[in-house]
Amino acid sequence: MEFHFDVCGEDYSLAGSASSMIKKKLNQLGLPPLIVRKTAIVMYEAEINMVIHAGGGVVDVHINPDDIRIILKDEGPGIPDIDRAMEAGYSTASDKARELGFGAGMGLPNIRKNSDDLRIESKVGEGTTVTIMVKLK
Repeated sequence: MEFHFDVCGEDYSLAGSASSMIKKKLNQLGLPPLIVRKTAIVMYEAEINMVIHAGGGVVDVHINPDDIRIILKDEGPGIPDIDRAMEAGYSTASDKARELGFGAGMGLPNIRKNSDDLRIESKVGEGTTVTIMVKLK
């Protein structure tokens, strides 16, 4: 089962709508609550990062017999130092994002904590691809 979402950049009112739809679908499929929670967390955090930092992008979700794979692609500024970005509390969020309660620097650490595999490929000036896997078994 596959789903595709276009994420609008800097529209904080729509931020998280794709992850909400996937959470609803996973619940409808009767997946265990822990799997639904982990998937919703990783997808929400990645989606919000895409809105805050990259001006939007696309999300593809693949629900397979053994896992859920979430691939997020953007054409934003890229991540200059992925290791630094993975540190809890590190953030490059704008003042606007912080005023709205985002940008605490916990997005990538939360994704790492709740996923079974996380891969980040980024080129400064070209964009970022984040691939997340949550095992179903």
